[in-house]
Amino acid sequence: MNTSGQSSTAAIPMLDLQAQFNSIAPEIRAAVDEVLTSQQFVLGPQGNALEREIAEACGTRFGIGVASGTEALELGLHACGVGAGDEVIVPAFTFIATGSAVSALGARPVFADIEPGTFNLDPEQIASRITPHTRAIVVVHLYGLSADMNPILEIAEKHGIPVIEDNAQSIGASDRGRKTGSMGRLGCLSFYPSKNLGAYGDAGMIVTQDEKLATRLRALRNHGQTGRYLSTERGWNSRLDELQATILRVKLRHLASWTAARQAHARLYDSLLQDLPGIVLPRVPAAREHVYYLYTVRIPGKATGPGVSNNRASEPRSDMIQKRLAEQGVASMVYYPVPLHLQPLYASLGGKPGDLRVSERASREVLSIPIYPELTRAQIEHVAAAFRTAISE
Repeated sequence: MNTSGQSSTAAIPMLDLQAQFNSIAPEIRAAVDEVLTSQQFVLGPQGNALEREIAEACGTRFGIGVASGTEALELGLHACGVGAGDEVIVPAFTFIATGSAVSALGARPVFADIEPGTFNLDPEQIASRITPHTRAIVVVHLYGLSADMNPILEIAEKHGIPVIEDNAQSIGASDRGRKTGSMGRLGCLSFYPSKNLGAYGDAGMIVTQDEKLATRLRALRNHGQTGRYLSTERGWNSRLDELQATILRVKLRHLASWTAARQAHARLYDSLLQDLPGIVLPRVPAAREHVYYLYTVRIPGKATGPGVSNNRASEPRSDMIQKRLAEQGVASMVYYPVPLHLQPLYASLGGKPGDLRVSERASREVLSIPIYPELTRAQIEHVAAAFRTAISE
């Protein structure tokens, strides 16, 4: 998922990684130089230290660095016993990797709907989808907000099914004081460059409280080796390299302040947009902490008004607003325009429009606007003013 905004010509992009780099460039260069001097690039001290530091940040005992967030999901599912012919319950409103990781193991994703207020998996959708073939439940903490974990964990425990947390977008978020990634059997993180904690390329990690599971995952990521040139099962070549690890260690030292900045920006957006009719601002339930990977509003309805042709009148109103924002130099993105059950990849599963109405409606109504730590107050006010203009035209 590319949300870097670097190719955008917008005056205010979705994300400005150059501004972030400029703020920490000496630290990054010194850390990279240390790795280059050591000439140790795989499974070395930087990766080991990052695993400990990420585990601590997520409130878990163990971290296992891997090559990407997608492979974190694949390895995690495999380690939890998911294989060919099995079923895994997955929310329909998420990035394709959540479903394709299940498919990569020969298993079948069973799509469930979401809560309209939070865009996260609706606990009430789970029980009816459990069958004798269900081997796991994947919970996605979307946009930086934790799912409602207590009822999900209760259902999973009742049926003896492991919960895997897709925590690619929400490092640092929490539900009732518990960090995302720490509540299920394991949590999967992505360090894709656009994430709140992003590498300079692909990287990922699995976190868990289970020492036995952590030991197995360390073998699985390295060709299934439990000793030098001794493999006990088929594994992956999925190792987080030392260059990415040292970059992430530098960035992790700044994550708390970056998160605080994102939250402050979200509060400012809330105050500037709260009186706008016809939009729904992000909702944060009590006892949950949002880390605002994305600031996503809902814009119900279809395009109407002057300049809207009959052909365009059927398009989502969010598409129209997105075009109007672009005309004012403000980037925006729709995450995600096609729910998983309607993706061409899963056509053979028979999903049809109307099957998961909340996810389908969200895909037509969501629009994310810029939120990153380096945004200035003036930029946020410009985005809000542009949004007001776009809505009122």
